[in-house]
Amino acid sequence: MKINLKATNLTLTPPINNYLAEKLATLEKLLPAGDESVRADVELARVTKHHRQGEVFKAEINLHLAGFNCYAAETAEEPYAAIDLVRDEIARQIKTRTEKRHSLLRRGGRRIKNMLRRLYPWTRR
Repeated sequence: MKINLKATNLTLTPPINNYLAEKLATLEKLLPAGDESVRADVELARVTKHHRQGEVFKAEINLHLAGFNCYAAETAEEPYAAIDLVRDEIARQIKTRTEKRHSLLRRGGRRIKNMLRRLYPWTRR
């Protein structure tokens, strides 16, 4: 997976960078194996310069797969919490997509099997 990282009104420190890479590595388990065309556009930002409390940090991930795009954005009080929230949302979207694809595939197979049963009723016991 290729990662494009952008920081707005925020300095990227090595701990934040390592934490982000670790969290995005967990997403690779959910993606198709060996697919090098996957691209993640990540933006970490401090929403305002003058506020010091509240949901100040924002994390966005725009994940580009073959034929599918995921987008999630979350705000939190710390950049680490924002990264966690946005990673959970992207993981939920990927899981929903794969479950939907598998259920559609199984439903299609079931319909074909039932059509074959109607065509050849003497093979059933």
